[in-house]
This record gives sequence, C-alpha cells and structure tokens, in this order.
Amino acid sequence: MSKGCGHLAALHTGEAPILASATVGARFWLLIEHSGPWAAYLDECRLPDDVHALIDRATSLGIRPQLIRRTGRRPAQGGPLHVFVASSAGARPWLAEGFFETSNDLDLGSLVHGVVPESCILVNEPVFLVCTHAKRNACCARFGLPLARSLDEKLPGQVWETTHVGGDRYAANLVCLPHGLYYGSMSQAAAIAAANAYRRGEVVLDRYRGRAGLPEPLQAAEHFVRAHTGELSVGGVAVESSRSESEDDATVCIVQCTRPGGLSRFRVVVEPAVFAAPCGTACTEEISTYRLTELSQLTPVPA
Repeated sequence: MSKGCGHLAALHTGEAPILASATVGARFWLLIEHSGPWAAYLDECRLPDDVHALIDRATSLGIRPQLIRRTGRRPAQGGPLHVFVASSAGARPWLAEGFFETSNDLDLGSLVHGVVPESCILVNEPVFLVCTHAKRNACCARFGLPLARSLDEKLPGQVWETTHVGGDRYAANLVCLPHGLYYGSMSQAAAIAAANAYRRGEVVLDRYRGRAGLPEPLQAAEHFVRAHTGELSVGGVAVESSRSESEDDATVCIVQCTRPGGLSRFRVVVEPAVFAAPCGTACTEEISTYRLTELSQLTPVPA
C-alpha cells in the first residue's frame, strides 16, 4: 500500500486490472461549476438552495450530477449558473453548455430524452474531468490534483476538477465527455495520451476502465474485443446483445466490431473473477474483475 493510502498500491500504478469498472449509472450528465469547498457528499455542500434543488431534480431523473471547477487559483463564485449537460447514451453522444439566472430555467426533462435543453449550446470540443474530491477520498486529491494541472497545461479550457466519479481506489481518475469514457490509475503521461487519443476519436486500452452507462460485463466484453482486434475507434466496438442468468454467472455477449474491412461480429463470454494481490495475505482488499472464457468470430450470414 502507498504511504497514507489504504488502497493496494497496484491500483494506483496500473499493475492491477481496472477494466470494466466504469460507473454503470451514468448515461446523462449535469456538470455545475462551483469553486468549492466541496463536502464529502453533494447534499452536504454549501450551495444555493436552487442548486441543491437542481441536483435533487437531476438525481430523480437518473442524471448524474457533478460539481466542477477550474484548476489553480479560482475567482469567487458569482454571476449566472454555469452548467454543462451531456448525453453519453447511443451512438451519437453530445455535450452542451448553458448559463442560467435561475436553475428552474434548465429543462432536464429534455436531456433524458436525448434532446439539447433550450438555451444550451452544443460544444464541439470534449470536456475532461479529473476527480480531485479530497473530502471523499484523500487519494483523489493526492493523485488527481497534479494530473489536472498537468493536463490543463496541455489542453487549456477543456479540463475541470470534479467531485466523486466512482472508483476512488483507481485514482487518479479521468472521465472523457461526452462519451463517458473512464480511465483510472493515471499518470500524467497516461492522461495526456488518453486525452489526445479521445480528441482523435480513439480509445487507449492501457488503464481504460470502460464506458459509463454500460453494465460491467458488457464493458469487459467490449474491452476484450478491442484487445483481440486492435480496433480503437470510440464507436468501433459495441455490444449488440447479451444474456446472463444471474449476477455470478458468465455473461454471453454478441459484439459488433466495425473496421475498415467491414463489420465483424463476435461471441464473447466473460465471467466475474477476483484479482490476487501480489503481496499475498498482507493485502486484504478484494479486487473484482472479469476474465475472458470465450471469444470467437461469428460466420457472416449470406444475404
């Protein structure tokens, strides 16, 4: 374990498996600029009443709320409410930005139907979120703050510190929006590589946790197909269908892979597994992951 950290050291260095660990409950996002300070949980933060009401409204609709702030010195909060909204669902994710005098003017109902809310403007450049939520877990600040600053130097204006994104054990965590791609155990060099790849429309498999909003077994199936085929385009691999009898059983997926040579389909079977820490019984943290038990290409059906 790292000094001052209760996590297995391998979780922060990329030596432990982190695949298929992106949060499964985030298909729609609400990012609210607030310079802080941030309490451990959003409902404990000192926020205006209407912002708390907005967060409650988002949560009730299945939208993931996040507080965001710029790196470094931050001016005192003031002026209109600044938000980003994003839809990570489907083949065409989008990100939009808005400024509101009152939170009641933001139509979150449109967001959950995949429609850009009125008074929000689509954003062409991606947004990169780095979890620096120290009150939630000290590791997020310890590893996330220097990473956010380094990444902001390379991509000024696109990088935001954010509250808890899920998976403190994988700090430093990076989320790429609008697709909701999660990376963990990130070094500064790894984060820059992942961000640049995303700007090209690609995924880097090293330290890739998965895509938010997908069940973990499906994230695992996509990961294994990418590793097998070398297909790294963000939209190049997608689960077509899946079947699982129970949480502890294998999951059978049919995965599509679109490459320059055409469309391929694979039968992929994954099973839950537990990573055995290299330090043996001294490390008691159990790390859940997935193992591949079958990957076979399906023969195309003649037209």
